[in-house]
Amino acid sequence: MIDALFGSKTRVKLLHLFMNNPGTSFYVREITRLIDEQINSVRRELSNMLAIGIITSDTADNKLFYEVNQRYEHYLPLRAIFADQQEALTPAAQTKAAKDWQPYIQELQGVRIAVAAGILMPESKSKIDLLLVGTIAPTRLNKAIKAIEKLEGRQLNYSIMKYDEFYYRLSVRDKFITEILNSNHVVIVDTDNVLKG
Repeated sequence: MIDALFGSKTRVKLLHLFMNNPGTSFYVREITRLIDEQINSVRRELSNMLAIGIITSDTADNKLFYEVNQRYEHYLPLRAIFADQQEALTPAAQTKAAKDWQPYIQELQGVRIAVAAGILMPESKSKIDLLLVGTIAPTRLNKAIKAIEKLEGRQLNYSIMKYDEFYYRLSVRDKFITEILNSNHVVIVDTDNVLKG
């Protein structure tokens, strides 16, 4: 029945493969072996999925690799349908998760500025999900990022900067900083009120 809903048995198998393996890339012949489908139908469906934005592609070692696009706007609902482990969050759980992850950032020692954007904010166009400024212990940061990724059900794209670098880049209206701040965002930490107003 789900095959009819999604138009093709091959597409359904591909969605199962990609949604159960976020962060893993596959090349075409590997995919055909894993889902046991003909190479032509796999190529056709990969092309369709690539055009829609569900997957991304990259070339390495003269092979074209495909991976699920965790930034795709319907990633979480598709994951809820196709992932074997039901970690994907319902809309109500997503709202709760957004409130639940902020303390992980607020409690990080050494954070002077923290800005959430990208997939952490609705309708944000930023490619960066989290901008952290300060001197932060790497082990504590990794622990916090992993906890947030688990709550969100996808990988985060984050950036860390020293305070002096951030302040300088903000003062010269650096493109990287401007794009984050011009996108839909929320300031979680701003100890010196640098971003106030």
